[in-house]
Amino acid sequence: MTNHKKRSGIRGLPRNVWAVSLTSFLTDISSEMILNLVPLFLANVLNVSTTVIGLIEGVAESTSSLLKVVSGWFSDRLRRRKWLAVAGYGISAAAKPFFYLAGGWPTVAGARWVDRVGKGVRTAPRDALIADSIDGKRRGLAFGFHRAADTAGAMLGILGALAAVWVMQGGAEALTAATFRVVVLASLVPAGIAVAVLAYGAREVRQASPEDGVKVGFRGLGRPFLLFLGIVALFELGNSADAFLVLRAQDLGTSVVGILGMLVVFNFVYALLSTPAGALSDRVPRKRVIVGGWIAYALIYLGVGLAGRAWSMWVLYAAYGAYYGIAFGTAKALVADLVPVHVRGTAYGAYSTVIGALNLPASVIAGALWQAVSPGAPFFFGAALALVAALGLMVWRPQSARL
Repeated sequence: MTNHKKRSGIRGLPRNVWAVSLTSFLTDISSEMILNLVPLFLANVLNVSTTVIGLIEGVAESTSSLLKVVSGWFSDRLRRRKWLAVAGYGISAAAKPFFYLAGGWPTVAGARWVDRVGKGVRTAPRDALIADSIDGKRRGLAFGFHRAADTAGAMLGILGALAAVWVMQGGAEALTAATFRVVVLASLVPAGIAVAVLAYGAREVRQASPEDGVKVGFRGLGRPFLLFLGIVALFELGNSADAFLVLRAQDLGTSVVGILGMLVVFNFVYALLSTPAGALSDRVPRKRVIVGGWIAYALIYLGVGLAGRAWSMWVLYAAYGAYYGIAFGTAKALVADLVPVHVRGTAYGAYSTVIGALNLPASVIAGALWQAVSPGAPFFFGAALALVAALGLMVWRPQSARL
């Protein structure tokens, strides 16, 4: 009984899941030190408007999304995942020094976009590598553990940024250029180590030739997956860049240190819940877990829109971490459940592309609503679409009852 528990628990996860998770852990230490400060650097130092910030964030994610589907499809054609993922992590690491050199928003935008190119190259092959390395009965656990490692790294990265901000400028509300550049320099070390860990720690999973009648490419994805993708698209249209949550917290009077503290709380809750939520989705229909997460998201965004005091954002950020912990890894496990193994890369690419491509219109809409209506308007819009999408997922009927 003891040995069985070990095999079915975290310790029994295969080498590739551990290697990819450690890489994500280190990468997020690096990335979260910088990227959560980018909107503040743009707004406080470079005096960029929220509309331009939304455009930069939206184009960055859309740039990434265009490559995710291509990279995922290419990994299916090659029947290789690992080195595409390594290349993507390498590109992102190479982009980070340009944040240090930035003296205007075009340089920041360029660095942000190149970083997202790296993410676009790596994401689908990496997720397919995880799915290829684990059996379906433990897929939720594997993706939940990966999200937990990724998010724990994000929490440590934010703590590092918080420490740098506190030492250099105390509790000042506005970020300074000097503080931002110190944080960028500190982020370079974990970014480089992350690439090495994946290159030397992961192993390629041998891919069998497709069975007769199985199409490699978009035509092989199937109707259940495409319907799920359509519902996700509706949800994502209201899911603007998290930069707007940061700006909302600052709008309510939160200091830079306070914002970073909120992000630590968010990532702590996210990391804490990801693994048990993933394991739960191995035992109950994954669809139910995701619906619960989306309803929670709608309530959280409604709360952000109605918030009138800075302290309430601490509670809402913690709840936002719970939403991510419940729904995000579970949705990735569901993708693998819906498609044949030979098109997993394409499926993960298509899924990530929808999320990334809609970040541009979602963020532009949010920026416009913020300026034309009120700072709360983008969050009311997101809450409404989340509820509609949750209803759509409730009535969606995949073929397998376990989903």
